[in-house]
Amino acid sequence: MSLLDTPARSLLDRFASPDPTPGGGSAAALGGALGGALVAMVCAMDKTQSGTPADRQRLDQAAARVREAAERLRRLVDEDTAAYDAVVSAYELPKATDDEKAARKKAVAAAMAVATEVPRRTARECLTVMGAAVEAAAHGNPNALSDARTGGALAWAGLLGAVENVRINLGPDLAAQAESGINDLVRDARGFAIALGLIAT
Repeated sequence: MSLLDTPARSLLDRFASPDPTPGGGSAAALGGALGGALVAMVCAMDKTQSGTPADRQRLDQAAARVREAAERLRRLVDEDTAAYDAVVSAYELPKATDDEKAARKKAVAAAMAVATEVPRRTARECLTVMGAAVEAAAHGNPNALSDARTGGALAWAGLLGAVENVRINLGPDLAAQAESGINDLVRDARGFAIALGLIAT
């Protein structure tokens, strides 16, 4: 069963439990998906900032992007949990012989590669949500500005959480190789957060 099919109270209890999953990666994807839902709501409202066709066009375009991103983030909630469960299973493989050690090492590396790529995808989708939030704030119903900004804030938190998961899963030896790409995501997201008035310049 998908985590998103779990009643909200039970899902929060699962996050609060001492079990390693669902953890930060799934929480990041969930935050991004929730933010995307809010932004999609603002984009779908009949009323726009100035009532012009240009506003409507910008909102419709943003709506298409954010709905796709939010749908992918919903899937990533479960994918992150599955990825980390695979890492745990790989570490539990036997290591009594040289062959077992080699097989375990290979399985751990493969599982960690997936566990790193999933939050990286989460960060990219959260960035898309933030971009749509900027459009919703600029062209959407002024009475829903707080919803657009809240959606952007949730995606901002999701992106930062996802980035932390990428970094920790890479480990110190590989983190430097990926740091430039990660920094690009954070830089772009920071620009959106400034545009939304979430953080200062």
